[in-house]
Amino acid sequence: MTIMQRAATIAAMSLSLAGLLGNSAPGKASGIDRSTASLTALANLNALSPQNVPLVAPAAVPAAVEPTTTAEDEEFDTLAEAVAAQDNAAADEALECLAGAIYFESKGEPLTGQLAVAEVIINRAKSGRFPTDVCAVVKQRGQFSFVRGGQIPTINIGKAYRTAIAVAKVALADAWNSPAQKALYFNTADRRPAGRVIKVASIGNHVFYR
Repeated sequence: MTIMQRAATIAAMSLSLAGLLGNSAPGKASGIDRSTASLTALANLNALSPQNVPLVAPAAVPAAVEPTTTAEDEEFDTLAEAVAAQDNAAADEALECLAGAIYFESKGEPLTGQLAVAEVIINRAKSGRFPTDVCAVVKQRGQFSFVRGGQIPTINIGKAYRTAIAVAKVALADAWNSPAQKALYFNTADRRPAGRVIKVASIGNHVFYR
């Protein structure tokens, strides 16, 4: 090959190489730019996507509080219901004294009569004319014939006494209105208390006065 032929061949190869480089380099650069733009757009899309927004749990709403019903708020349709709703445990001395008086003075009487006897004792304790303690009222000398030596006799616990305890609880809690609410005395129909008294009610075998 002559020198001229070699020079022509080198020149042709140089031109081909230059063309190749000119066509390929921009293509690669453009491809990188497009990929970068696509990734950026995808990142922005993902950042705004509702699926990628963390869900915040709603604040817990406190449950409505049910009103509490106490024994004092409870209402009864009849005295019998009020008595039946009581337990028959003697909780303290005042309750025992009142139940003892109900038992010995009116255990054979209707519930209203038993409640009225209890009311007499409670009214006396509040009146200022008798001792201020329920037990002291019951045991006061010369007032109740069942009291012996200032003491209440032993009671055989049975249905009548359990009822007396329940009636005493109703009376002490003022859970039922007695027809003899203001009475301070009671006696059988054939015996009237001494002094100036006013009849309040007649229940069973007893008449109640104030």
